[in-house]
Amino acid sequence: MKTLYEQTQSIIEALAKQRETVTFAESCTGGQLAAAFTAVSGASAVFNGSVVSYANTIKERWLGVRASTLERYGAVSRECVAEMLTGITAIAEADYAVALSGIAGPTGGTPQKPVGTVYIGIRTPQRSAVYHNVFEGNRASVQHQSVIFAVEKLFEMLKK
Repeated sequence: MKTLYEQTQSIIEALAKQRETVTFAESCTGGQLAAAFTAVSGASAVFNGSVVSYANTIKERWLGVRASTLERYGAVSRECVAEMLTGITAIAEADYAVALSGIAGPTGGTPQKPVGTVYIGIRTPQRSAVYHNVFEGNRASVQHQSVIFAVEKLFEMLKK
C-alpha cells in the first residue's frame, strides 16, 4: 500500500500527464489536504488552490452553499459537501475537486452526528460522489484519516 505522500505524488503525476487540475474546499481538515499536495514537488502544475471554509458564512459567500441547505441539513452533511464541490469547481475552474466537512472533536458531536462524522466529496469530469464516514480517534486522528480517505478516493477515481 502506498503512503499518503506516494499516493499524492501519483495523483499529481497522473493529472499532469492528462493536463488536468485539482482544487479543494476544506472545513474540518483546515487545509491539511492542500498541505499534503503542496508537500510534493510539481504540485503547482495541477493544483489550482483551495478554500478553507470553516465558518458557515464562508461556505455561503465563497462557495455558494445555500443558507437553506445549512439550515436544513447542517454544514456536516452530504448536501452541504455536494454544494461545496460545485462552488469550488466553479471558482478554481478545476477538472477535479475534493470537499470535506465534518466534526473532528473532541466537542461538537450529537447522537445523529457523532464526533468523527466526516463527509468527503469527490468530483471528476465524469461524476461526483459524497462519502459518509465516522472515523475513530482524537481530533488530529480524525483529520488525518479524512485526508487519507480523500486522497485514496481521488486516486481510485483517477484510475477509472
